[in-house]
Amino acid sequence: MMKNTVNKIARTSAHKLGRPRLLIVGCGDVGMRLLPLVRNSFRVFAVTSRAERCAELRAAGAVPIVADLDQPHSLRRLAGLAHTIVHLAPPQSNGMQDRRSRNLSAILPEQARLVYISTSGVYGDCGGAQFDETRSVNPQNPRARRRVDAEQVLRDWARRSNSHMSILRVPGIYAAERLPLERLRKGMPALTQQDDVHTNHIHADDLARIIVAALCRAQPCRIYHAVDDSEMQMGAYFDAVADAFDLPRPPRLPRIELQDQVSPMLLSFMAESRRLCNRRLKQELRFRLRYPTVQAALAAI
Repeated sequence: MMKNTVNKIARTSAHKLGRPRLLIVGCGDVGMRLLPLVRNSFRVFAVTSRAERCAELRAAGAVPIVADLDQPHSLRRLAGLAHTIVHLAPPQSNGMQDRRSRNLSAILPEQARLVYISTSGVYGDCGGAQFDETRSVNPQNPRARRRVDAEQVLRDWARRSNSHMSILRVPGIYAAERLPLERLRKGMPALTQQDDVHTNHIHADDLARIIVAALCRAQPCRIYHAVDDSEMQMGAYFDAVADAFDLPRPPRLPRIELQDQVSPMLLSFMAESRRLCNRRLKQELRFRLRYPTVQAALAAI
C-alpha cells in the first residue's frame, strides 16, 4: 500500500515538472538506505559535497549533484529541481543557528513537499519522562539549539511557500555497521545504574522506511518521533550489544568518575534521559517497525 502511495506522489510531481523528481540533501548512510525504496518511483537527485562520491551515488541509482550547503552559490543549480525533498543534512558544527537550512530554504520551490530529519536532542534532559510530540523543546547544548533553529527556519519556509513540511525527530541510529563494538573492545566505561539515563533507538533501515511513510502520509508541519519500542538505559544497550557479540560488558562507574574518561559529546548524551512515545508514528503514518526493539535487531544481526 505504501508503494502505491509513493507512486501517487511521484505522479503528482510528474504533473508539476514533466517527470517525477526527488531531491535527497545529505545522502549519507540513511540516504543510501532510502535510495532503493524510492528510485523506482522517482528520478532521484542526491546532493553531496564530495565529488569522489559521485560514482557511488550513480551506482545506487541517483543522479549525483556536487553542492555545498555552506556555500550558497553552489546551491543555485538545485533551485526548482524537485518538488519532493528529503533533508538529511545536519547543521554545521558551530554557532546557535543552522546556516545550512537557511541556505537551502532560500532556493527551495513553492508548493513543495519536504521531510526534515531532526533529532530527539531538541528536548534536552527530561529526567527519564515518557512523552509524545506535544512536549516543548528545551535544547541544552549548541548542537540541539541549531536543530531547533533548523526546524523553525523550515516551518517558516513552508508557510511562506505554501509547502508541505514534516519533521522526524530521531534518536540514536543503529545498524549492523553502526554498533559501539570498538568502544566495547576498548573497555570504555558506562554509568552505574543509579546514574544511568534512558535512551531511545531506531534501526537505520526502519528510519529509511519511516521517511517513505512521512512522504506518503505525514500531515503538514507535523512532528513525528522516529523511534522504536525499546525503553533501555544506555548501559543496558551497551550490555545487550556486548552479549550479542561475545564481548565483555563495559565496566560501570559513577558519573563523577566517568566524566574524565569519555568524550565531551558522549558525556552530553549521558546527561540527557528521556523516553519518546511513538504512537503518532504508528497511528498517523500507519508504520510497522521491522525492528521493534534493539534486542530483536541484534538477534537478526
